[in-house]
This record gives sequence, structure tokens and C-alpha cells, in this order.
Amino acid sequence: MRINVLSTAVSIALASYGHVVMAEESNIDVIEVKGSYFNDYKVDDASGAMRMNTSLLDTAQAVTVIPEIVIDEQLATTLGEVLSNDASLSPGSKQRNREVFSSRGFELSSSTGYLRDGHQHWSHYQQPIETLSSVEVIKGPSSILYGQSAPGGVINMVTKQPTSTRLFDISADTDQNGSSRFMLDAGGEIVEDLTYRGVLVKQDVEYDREYQNGESRERDRFLGSIVLDYSVSDDLSINVYYDRTSDKTGLDTGAWLDNNGNVIGSDDTIYDFSWAFTDIDVENIGTKISYFFNQDWMMKVGYNEQTFERQRFESSPRKPSDYVEGDSYTSNPYDRFDDWKFKTAYVDLVGQFSIASTEHQVLVGMNSLDYYYGQLRVTAPSVDYVPGGTEPTRPDISYKDDDSLYTSEYDYYGFYFQDLVTLNENWQVAFGGRFDRQNSEGADSESFVPKFGVLYHPIENATVYVNYSESFEPASSETLNDETDANHGMDLDAVTSEQIEIGAKWQVSDRLLVETALFDIEKTGALISERLDDDSDFDTITTQSGVQKHQGFELSAQGAVTDKLFLMASTMYLDAEYEKDENYQGKTPIDAPEWSASVWSRYEYTENLALNLGAFYQGERYADSNNTVKKDGYTRFDLGATYQHEIGGVDVNYRFNIENLFDTNYLAGGGVNNVTIGDERMARFEIKTSF
Repeated sequence: MRINVLSTAVSIALASYGHVVMAEESNIDVIEVKGSYFNDYKVDDASGAMRMNTSLLDTAQAVTVIPEIVIDEQLATTLGEVLSNDASLSPGSKQRNREVFSSRGFELSSSTGYLRDGHQHWSHYQQPIETLSSVEVIKGPSSILYGQSAPGGVINMVTKQPTSTRLFDISADTDQNGSSRFMLDAGGEIVEDLTYRGVLVKQDVEYDREYQNGESRERDRFLGSIVLDYSVSDDLSINVYYDRTSDKTGLDTGAWLDNNGNVIGSDDTIYDFSWAFTDIDVENIGTKISYFFNQDWMMKVGYNEQTFERQRFESSPRKPSDYVEGDSYTSNPYDRFDDWKFKTAYVDLVGQFSIASTEHQVLVGMNSLDYYYGQLRVTAPSVDYVPGGTEPTRPDISYKDDDSLYTSEYDYYGFYFQDLVTLNENWQVAFGGRFDRQNSEGADSESFVPKFGVLYHPIENATVYVNYSESFEPASSETLNDETDANHGMDLDAVTSEQIEIGAKWQVSDRLLVETALFDIEKTGALISERLDDDSDFDTITTQSGVQKHQGFELSAQGAVTDKLFLMASTMYLDAEYEKDENYQGKTPIDAPEWSASVWSRYEYTENLALNLGAFYQGERYADSNNTVKKDGYTRFDLGATYQHEIGGVDVNYRFNIENLFDTNYLAGGGVNNVTIGDERMARFEIKTSF
């Protein structure tokens, strides 16, 4: 019944948009004069879908842009909290202090599923969202512009940029567990033509779940970011940036489920030992150069170097088959050091011209990635542990004693072109293609992927479109290289996919964007890894599926419903299954719900007081690829309020949120050996001053 209740609420909200069309022009003027949050919720364009700022009405693809105001109102501290605002995204495992997501039922890879300002971004950690001005959810295959990418889409994180006007915000927030976060966000002009933006964050987190010796799990994070922008001339600007994230957290690989989908033992129990941790240091340094040849043509050049270093000291608990509460289990401790280096670059030429009666917006460019990975690892003898007993001491091992270094390297580059052709005021055509080459020892590959779309505008503020696109994910090696996997040495094929999407968009009275899309995606060659129980000599078993087919539809709305009510709402129906697969024929992928929905709303009660209400629904999902363990659907409600006033000429904002208002018990993402327990009811408070 929960899906019926939430879907009905979403439908009623969407149905009310028709009344907005009847609103008089004077109402719109009032919104603009009062300076409400109308323009903060309303989104007209996106930079990632077409690799240039393009109106969403001229984009033959489903795109959701989650603006900064929503991130701030929700007091979001992780990317997962932000992405919950789009029903097409479902959460996966959170083990080892990283987040996994699926888009339209396809899991997003850490290496190919995320972008930062258009650069491929290694995302094996919790992202520093305090540096973001918005998050773009680009749905469907995007290989034409970005190269390797999953068929479900990509997440483009758009960072905050320097401001010409003075900005100086200080904030502090806390929750009922005693967690704290302090943040400074500053910007302005240093000297003429030189502006900056800087962000500093110090965060300490106390989690609900505890280790079996009674100690709490904790997190200690620091973030520093600086961006400089120099206008050399009216035609040339240079942007340079640097940021660093340090994040040390106790390990929690998740709860264990029985065959009925119930948590074994207490929801608060962590099976890892208290000395297990992950310690991450991430640095990004890069530059962006923009040059305008004239008012119609410009060139953009970008370079980013990302260094990701991680120590992971694991207790590595293993769930035995048919485990029941109180049974012993085995842990296999090890100390591991991972070193990733991502070097990305692009050159884009963007322009517009006319031929006969047609207008063209053209993109021609190339991008590249140089990838390096190195690993050191030292293991300790296995230990058997009985819950309630004395926790084993931390083994005296160090990854620094490893005298061998496993490495993996590859590089790829691609050339792409795209043309958005306006035939007349009603019709547009978008087409393009990309040639890719990957150089990897024993796994060189080449590919060409096309994209084609047709847009019809029945009225000025509406679009009906159809598109066809493909994606290509080459294998990183000829064989599976994982000695802990039962199929180590298995031959690997490239992963390919294609999509047909039909959609419609309507900008209602320039206040509210309503979108719908039907999609049909087919993927061949996906890797599926299953965690094995304690009876096996291996940690996992990986297979490569035959055909995976996902079909469904989406409906969303974003913007102003009335002068005082603002909304971001979406719902998705998904039919996902493996086809022509030796092992999983007819099965549904893990964490791919049939129905999902989300609503976040803002009501301006007075000029100084605003109220928020949110609802987030995930339907039933499978916890294993064999579809023998099912997790129940759930709906979580959030409540919030903001009050602002002025003290001595300083703007002060107070923010109070209650997450999971009704303290709903639920299971979030993850499988039978690493499921995430949904957070309990949590009260959070923030105070923010703007100078």
C-alpha cells in the first residue's frame, strides 16, 4: 500500500501543475520582485548532457539537475543523500566508507560512472559535496561524449566557481549523536580580474552501529578546496584549482541477512572488529582555459590530475552458510594499500553557424585518460570469533612489508563530434559519433559509437523527442585477474549496450519543468560478482552475463507550483532482468526496484520562515543475483524548517531537520553479506551566518 500512497501523492502534485498555466502574469512578477527561491529550484539547462550549456528543452535525453538549494536544505553530507532526490537512482552497498549507486537499474562503476566538471572522476570514496553547486544526473548511454560509461547514465558533479561579489559564509551543524561539521565558504575578487572561491570543512561523525566490544564507529574528515579564475582579456580566461580530502573511518562492511531477508541479530551489530579502518587521501589539481575566437566560436581546454591513496586495514569477516545468531565466524585480516592515479584532459571546439535555412550548434573535441593502479597487501592468519567473546587483538602486519607491487595501467583517447541542427521553429535533429581507442597490455581495443535524436516542439515551451545511443566499456584485461575469485583467469569480453528513449518535456509558464521518458536498454557482457560464504576457498565468484535488458518509464517535475510552494518530484517504473544468461536467466539485478519515487518540497510560510517535507520510496528489491532473498519496500519521510533573520547587519540562518520522521525500519542497498541498515530517526541542527 505504501507505493500507492506515495504514487498518489506524486500524481496529485503533478496534476496540480495544470493550474499553474492559468496563473496570471502578475503572479510571476511578484515571485521575481519578492526574490523568493523560484530561480533556485528552477533549472533551465545543463552542461553535462551535451558537453556544453544547452537548454533542457533542446536536449534529446532525460536529465535531472539537483540544485545547491536542495543540497543545503537537506543538510546533505554524502552524495547518496543528494541522489535520493532522483527516483531513477537506487542506493547500493555502503561498505568500506564508499557509496554505490545504480541508474535505471545498472550499477555505476567507480571509474566510468562519475564526472566532475566533465572530467572522468575516480569515485571510490564519499564525495566532497560541499564543493558542489549542483549535481547532474545524465540518463542513458553517454559514451559519445565521455568515452567508457555504463548504459544507465553518468553523474556529473558541477563544482562551485569563483564569484565577483564578496561571499563569506560560516556554518556549523550537529546531530543527536554528537556528530559535527564546520564549514567555511568564501569567494570574491582578490584584485581586478582575479577572483577566487575557497571551501574548508572539518567533520566528525558518530554512527549508530557499534562494534561487538561496545565501541562506536567514528569518522574524521577534512576538506580543503581553492579555485582561482583570471580574466586575461575579454576573450581569454584561465581557471586553476586544487582540493584535498582526508577521510579516516572505522570499517563497517554491513549487516547479514538470512534466507528470508531478515537481519541476523541486532541492527546495530558490526561484524568487523573495532581496529579495522580505511584511511583515504584524495587530491585533485587542474586547470580550465576558455578562449573566444568571436561571438560564435570558442575553445575549451581542460586538464585534471587526481591522486587517490587508501590504506585499508581489514578484519574481513566471512558469513558462514546458514549462519544464525551466536554462531562463530571467521575473519581474515589483512593490511592493504591502494594507489590510483587518474590523469584526464580534453579539448573542445564549440560553435554555431547557419546553412541555408538551418542553424547548427556544433561540438568537436577529444578527451583522454591515463590510468594507473598499484596495490600492496599483507595478510595475517585467519581467526575464529564467537560473538560476545573477547575481540582478537589487531595483528602486527603492515602493507609496507610487501616486497611485490601489483600494478594495472591503461590509457585511452577518443574523438567526438556532435551537431544540434535547428530545421525550423518546430523541428530539431541531434546527431554525433565517437571513435575510441584503449591501450592496455593484452587488451587493446577500438570502438565507434553513434547517437541520434529528433526533437519536435509543438509549442515554444514543450519538446517531444526520441533518441538512440550506444555505449562501449572495453575490458581492462584479457582475463579476470583476482586470485581471491573462483573464476580467476576467466576470459573477459567488452561490455556493449544500446538504448532507445522516447520522452517529453514541458516548461510550464516558465516556472515548472515537467518531464517524462520511456526507455529500453540492452546490455551485453556485464560482470557479476557474488560474495561466497565461509565454506569456500575463495572470497567471490565472478561471471559475465549474456544479455541484460531494462525497460521502464520516468515522470518528474521541478520548480514552482505556486508563489510559495516549490517542488522536486520524480517516480520510476523499472522492469529489469537478465536474458540469454547461463547463470541468471530471467533474474533481476540486485537493488533494482520495480517502483521508486521521491518528493522534496519547500513552502515559504513567511518571508523569514520556510518549511520542507520529503518522502522517499524504494520498492521491493533482491539482495542476491539468484533472487532467493528479497528486501521489503519502504517509505522514509523527512521534515525540515529554515528561519532567517538579521543580527547587527549579519544574516543568520537556522536550520532544523528530522530525517526518517516516523523512525521506519528498513534495509537500504547491499546484498546478503553487506546490506546497509537504514538510518534511525535523526535530528540535525545548523546555524549559518553570511557576512
